[in-house]
Amino acid sequence: MFKRLLATAFLALAAVSAHAEQNYTVLANPGTVDKAGLIEVREFFWYGCPHCYKLEPHIAKWLKTKPADVNFIRTPAALNPVWEANARGYYTAEALGIVEKTHLPLFQTIHIGKQQLFDQNSLTRFYSGFGADPKNFGGLYNSFAVSGKVGQSKALAQRYQLDGVPAVVVNGKYLVKGETEKVITTINELIVKERAAAGKKR
Repeated sequence: MFKRLLATAFLALAAVSAHAEQNYTVLANPGTVDKAGLIEVREFFWYGCPHCYKLEPHIAKWLKTKPADVNFIRTPAALNPVWEANARGYYTAEALGIVEKTHLPLFQTIHIGKQQLFDQNSLTRFYSGFGADPKNFGGLYNSFAVSGKVGQSKALAQRYQLDGVPAVVVNGKYLVKGETEKVITTINELIVKERAAAGKKR
């Protein structure tokens, strides 16, 4: 009898411990993924967010060894008008094919250079330093295509009930928050979890 009680107590303690170590939230309104058959990792961020800036090196390091069955998507959050300006800048840079070479420099210019790049004029000047034509940039910035992507960002943030960034959503089901390497550890664990759920082996 004593052994049975001890075993029960041990299992209860293990369950509590596992719950305490869970570093993610199961989303109440799961979403669909962009590419069927791939496990999606979607990062919501804002260039002016110091926590996003701290997370960026960990994301960059992880991307170098990202599994082939994982689709990573950066999603600039547009939770307010200031954030929306940066989201428009990001999607404009993406349309111009310069987003990869400007992503980290924009973070650095804001957080190390202490420049306020949070409106169309300042962003036009910044991106023109990387080859963007100011007139072309301005036209794309307010274009239907860019507005559509900003709208999608807003809709996803609302669906996932995001209240801030950085926020990483794995496969439209799990929300991971934080700015340390622990975020990457949790992402990797959830990738394994989703792979197993789909009956995939690696």
